[in-house]
Amino acid sequence: MESAMQSELPFVAYRLPNSLVIKGFVQQTDTLFTTKNYNEEGFVFAPFDDAKKSIVFPLQYCNTYSCKSELIDEVYEGEILFEIDENTKQEHVTLVEKAINFLSETCAKKVVLSRCQEVSVTKFEVFKTFTKLLMAYLNAMAYCWYHPKVGLWLGATPERLLFTEGTTFKTMALAGTQTYKGTMEVEWGEKELIEQQHVTDYIKTNLKEVTDTLQIGNVSTVKAGSLLHLCTHIQGKLNENLSLKKLIDALHPTPAVCGLPKESAKEFILENEGYDRSFYTGFLGELSVENRSNLFVNLRCMQVKDTICYIYVGGGITSASVPEKEWEETVAKSKVMLRVLK
Repeated sequence: MESAMQSELPFVAYRLPNSLVIKGFVQQTDTLFTTKNYNEEGFVFAPFDDAKKSIVFPLQYCNTYSCKSELIDEVYEGEILFEIDENTKQEHVTLVEKAINFLSETCAKKVVLSRCQEVSVTKFEVFKTFTKLLMAYLNAMAYCWYHPKVGLWLGATPERLLFTEGTTFKTMALAGTQTYKGTMEVEWGEKELIEQQHVTDYIKTNLKEVTDTLQIGNVSTVKAGSLLHLCTHIQGKLNENLSLKKLIDALHPTPAVCGLPKESAKEFILENEGYDRSFYTGFLGELSVENRSNLFVNLRCMQVKDTICYIYVGGGITSASVPEKEWEETVAKSKVMLRVLK
């Protein structure tokens, strides 16, 4: 992968959750391939805005690699110290207040708001940082993605968008966040429980059109690095003649990264967040490789430009949200990426 980057060839290196195998795609040219139909075989990198095209590394134009590695649960101890810009904090608090007013004045139930935090580093070491992600977040999809015409992204996402194999599929509803403090036995507030139910109901409703055999699991607490979330696993069988695109369209962007209803929440985000999310809260992963697609929501990620790391964080806003606490949640989430920059 290092030689691919030096040669300015597109590549991705990644490890699926709880796997021992690191996989890679290296494209043989620097051509920018895009897709909107998801008919290709390869690796897809999709933006938040589903009106835009996704980037794909087509399998037919790539060399693929895989190697085994040891699972090392490396914990980066100690408080992550960084300077909080009060203007940035106030801007986010004000945006949350605006979203709460939007929810009270409309039929919308939730809107997900995010921000981008800039961090300067003396020298960014790509593969050292990727190795830290691999070691620190074993139950996440950790990746390093690069295209000379787009840029460099790294992340460790805990949320699966979709897994398909033959006629079966799996997805999940993930919502609610609190800091892990040494135990999985925690209590969840009404705001987080309602938010999780909204996400589950949305997925259930949308998938009724594509399957008659939907199975909804119980809500459980899952750990992703230093954070805990509420998670519901969902699976089913696909109806005949259903395209992968229709299934993706039914899920992306999910209420966990956009809101409910999707269109009004997305409109609020695009009009009010004040920056371009780009590939943050989009999705990425294997596309129809060996009859399987394995796609993940692009959370806990950063974009790197020279010595500036742009860390993307956000949270779901409901009528029960407290603006100050929503800010604190984004600070907690930013530490996922900040830890590997130490």
